[in-house]
Amino acid sequence: MKIIVQKFGGTSVAGLDRMLTIRRKVLAALEKGYKAMVVLSAMAGETNRLIELGRQFSKTPAAAEMDVLMTTGEQASVALFAMLLHDAGVKARSVLGHQAEITTDCMFGKARIMSINTKKLRNMLLEYDVLVVAGFQGVSCHGRLTTLGRGGSDTTGVALAAALDADVCEIYTDVKGVYTTDPNMCSTARKLDRISYDEMLEFSSMGAKVLQIRSVEFAKKYNVPVRVRSTFCDDPGTLVTQEDELMEDVLVSGIAYDKDQCRITVFNVMDCPGVAAAIFSPIADAGILVDMIVQNTSRDGRTDMTFTISRTNLEKTLEILARDNKDIGAVEVQHDLNVCKVSVIGVGMRNHLGVASMMFTCLRNENINILMISTSEIKITCLIEEKYLELAVRALHDAFGLDSPGGDRVC
Repeated sequence: MKIIVQKFGGTSVAGLDRMLTIRRKVLAALEKGYKAMVVLSAMAGETNRLIELGRQFSKTPAAAEMDVLMTTGEQASVALFAMLLHDAGVKARSVLGHQAEITTDCMFGKARIMSINTKKLRNMLLEYDVLVVAGFQGVSCHGRLTTLGRGGSDTTGVALAAALDADVCEIYTDVKGVYTTDPNMCSTARKLDRISYDEMLEFSSMGAKVLQIRSVEFAKKYNVPVRVRSTFCDDPGTLVTQEDELMEDVLVSGIAYDKDQCRITVFNVMDCPGVAAAIFSPIADAGILVDMIVQNTSRDGRTDMTFTISRTNLEKTLEILARDNKDIGAVEVQHDLNVCKVSVIGVGMRNHLGVASMMFTCLRNENINILMISTSEIKITCLIEEKYLELAVRALHDAFGLDSPGGDRVC
């Protein structure tokens, strides 16, 4: 059985005309002999509307009930699209997360997929040519509806492709594929034909909204070929796949950025064993992700600790630091919301020198001060003032020659 998974996001299902467009793509897949698993998100704006509705009824809505509420967006999408397929003479049915037995943990609002009833889905595909599956949702082992977090329909699509050993998973969106940087910020941004799983993970971790990070983790773990395409044209898009030698020939594949950043500095804490744990353990216990961390040189047994978090977690983090100050002995805590991260990403960095030097020189030439630095095997990230973000992205894109095919190739 040849299986294709096609996932369509909120903008792709935002009304009858657009659903007719995606129906044509599904019919084209059927003509090629595929059985299709079509994963749909809620219509654009619907999830936000449901969240606001929940907040109108409760100041602190229960997470489990919010999940029940939000799953109704995808339920409407799959029912309506199944109707369109029926009218076209296609044997199809809608399938909700609990009907597909997409079992998750009990972390309401950000649940993780634990298992999928593959046998049940394969039996359904024997009876139907298309299964229209509600993305973003599953069911806990206790029978409660759960959601997978924003962008979770991507994860649904890739997880189904992995479970069913699909030939390919196509993620349809409103852009033609993955670009060397944000084309809205840099007019010379270029669409990539191929990108490695690791590079896509780094792009997603930096806030790129093309693919949810957990969907890329699934794709890498189970070696699922993922093609990012536009719903509104026939461009082949970008293939997310295993890296190869040609990818390693390119020093840098793209420039990413993240504006959802806040820098916090805890001044004059004791420089002794256990202080870092006293600062960061309660923050981690609250489910807050800390990214970049810098500790200053000790002065008379005291030091400063600087780190970055998402802006949405600022208030909670400050409350934690104030509550636990007796354990860390801080003199002062300051925060700065006017910062952002900019990164250069590329698997070619693993085996070649000079990327950091080129990046730092480029920013210096634009008179952009670097506030913090972090690195991984295939990424170098600088924290800078947000007012310089567009200038930094464009300058780095030019410096690494990303406007031309092949980018900055290693000689």
